[in-house]
Amino acid sequence: MLQKRKRILTGDRPTGNLHLGHYVGSLANRVKLQKEYDCYIIIADVQALTTHWDKDENLARNVYQITSDYLAAGLRPEDSIIFIQSMIPEIHELTMYFSMFTSVNVLRHNPTIKSEAAQHGFSDMTYGFLGYPVSQAADIAIFKADLVPVGEDQIPHIELARKIVRRFNSLYKPVLVEPDVLVGDVPRLIGLDGQAKMSKSLNNAIYLSDSIEDVNKKIWNAVTDPARIRKTDPGHPEICTVFEYHNVFNSNNTEEIETDCRKGQIGCVECKKKLAAKINELLEPMRERRQQYNQNDIRDILIEGTKTAHLAAKKTIQEVREAMAIDYFAKK
Repeated sequence: MLQKRKRILTGDRPTGNLHLGHYVGSLANRVKLQKEYDCYIIIADVQALTTHWDKDENLARNVYQITSDYLAAGLRPEDSIIFIQSMIPEIHELTMYFSMFTSVNVLRHNPTIKSEAAQHGFSDMTYGFLGYPVSQAADIAIFKADLVPVGEDQIPHIELARKIVRRFNSLYKPVLVEPDVLVGDVPRLIGLDGQAKMSKSLNNAIYLSDSIEDVNKKIWNAVTDPARIRKTDPGHPEICTVFEYHNVFNSNNTEEIETDCRKGQIGCVECKKKLAAKINELLEPMRERRQQYNQNDIRDILIEGTKTAHLAAKKTIQEVREAMAIDYFAKK
């Protein structure tokens, strides 16, 4: 008998274009994982409203844009189920059930929630923002995901999801799957300004949809060794943003670049040109794949993926209702 493939749930909030930080942090890994696992890719549009509730006019555009980025990066609709969170009502139902036995104190002490609240300047958190981890737990549980790929900063969310699932199974019946964390060894990409992680809001990112010219211009303006004025000056690659990008996107040549930089045998202009060429080499297949899908194709992929996800969610919520003895009209 063939062993059933494990299921993965992962995804993003549609708050804008995806960038290289997303690619090295999660997307590249998802492309690999789709060959080995049943992959459910959630476009978490409801959760996007936890921080962008007053800017929802771009939500529809962002949903299509993020799907285009997924397809360009190499996610295949025949291998990965890409779906829209708000169109799966069972997620919201399960979120409400979970919220009945999840305390406010537990949510307030979640370190990820606290850091995100500080990042957004929230002195008074909304109900939706505070309950974001409960919603995320429902996302995972409704599809009975075995594994959730996350970065280190998201581990507290998944640990809470595990606790919520255990609590549900203990209170009622063990019908939900307790998910495991899948933490990859992935680099954390700093922004082009060298001051923080690559971010849309900080305008220091290279997007997967950027043209050759966009990439060249952004790399040209990237921060390098501030103490280096002339090409012949000895460089300090350990403090250079461009060299850090070489480590990620041009690892086969970093030893040579580092040596030449320290000896003053390669200038920042040449170093940036080499990096821009490597990044454009990475993005070129994505540009080609992006051209294969028009707006109608993306719409059809989202409709089919959401239909498939909805069927799985309906099956789980029926088991949940039976476990809670609230399937009032079921035939006995």
